[in-house]
Formats: sequence, structure tokens, C-alpha cells
Amino acid sequence: MKRTFDIMVSSAALLLLSSLFLLCAGLLKLSSRGPVFYRWRIIGQNGRRITSCKFRTMVEDAEQIEIKLRQNGNNEMASVYFKLREDKRVTPVGKFLRKFSIDELPSLYSVLKGDLSLVGPRPVREHELILLNDQQKKRFAVKPGATSLWVIAGKNKISDFDEIVKLDLNYINNWSLLLDLKILLKTIPVIVLGKNY
Repeated sequence: MKRTFDIMVSSAALLLLSSLFLLCAGLLKLSSRGPVFYRWRIIGQNGRRITSCKFRTMVEDAEQIEIKLRQNGNNEMASVYFKLREDKRVTPVGKFLRKFSIDELPSLYSVLKGDLSLVGPRPVREHELILLNDQQKKRFAVKPGATSLWVIAGKNKISDFDEIVKLDLNYINNWSLLLDLKILLKTIPVIVLGKNY
């Protein structure tokens, strides 16, 4: 049921948002150097390595800069994930795309493909895997999601990865199609009001 739901919603959304995809691609090419899409290597279900896409919102060498920032202790997340509210790597257009989660829209293709689900734990990047303990790796029992309980619980308020893991494991242990629908519906105002960044 979950897979059927993912296919139906993601395919419909990709068709409806095709014009927005073209607009974003044009803005990104005109506003900054680099590719339209950022291909990120993430950990999927059962630890499988997968590649998913987002609209690029940062400068080209953003990942190399992140390494230096982490080394200098510049991270507002307690561990694993990396986030800076005033991140100088983010381009002006990228900041707008992030504020309304438009940068995440290409991940709908990964949902349609079957690598992601509409709802599930927030993906962990490949190089972050080494930072996880066995308890945290239990999140890999299901596919990562385009949205999650973390998003609707207050993504900008929860900075401890262990708290995120608790939310994800609660989702996994209590999953139902109705729960997925509730999370998706609660995600909509978060996106529309720009609360996801």
C-alpha cells in the first residue's frame, strides 16, 4: 500500500510541477555557476548506497567548505547532520528554494523510482554513516523519506540527532498509511509558510 501510494502521489506531483522545474532550472543557470542539480550520495533502506537529486542551492565547492567548517566546530546540529542558519555557501536563489523546500522537489523522482518514500527518516549522507551507532542505524529498516516527523515537529528547533532518531523509530514502530497521510498534510503548511529553513 505504501509503495502504491508513493507512486501515485509522486507521479502526479512530477506532472503538475513540471513547469516549476523548468523555471527553477533557468534561474539556477542564470544566477550562479554550477549544475542545476546537486547529486547527493545517501544511505537507503538496509544500508544500500543510493544517489538522489535536489536543485543545487549552494556554491560549487560547498562540500569541501563543509569539511573545514566541521573541523572548526561550526555546526548548529549536535552531531551527524550539518546545518548553519546563516550559511554563506547558500546562493541567493538557493536560499529562496530552501525556504519553501522547492530544492527538494527533484527527490520525487527518487520516490517514483523506489529509492525513497514520501515519508520516512531524513536521509543520512554517505560520509556521515561512520558517525552513527547501532541504535541510530535502526533507521535504515525503512526507506528514507522526502518528509518526516522531524520536519513537522520543528526541524529548526531540534538539533540533537538522537532526538531525531527517537522520532524516526517511533514512526517505524507505529507506521500506517493514515500516519503517512497525516505527516504529508502537516508538511504542507510547513512548506507554504517557509518554516523548513
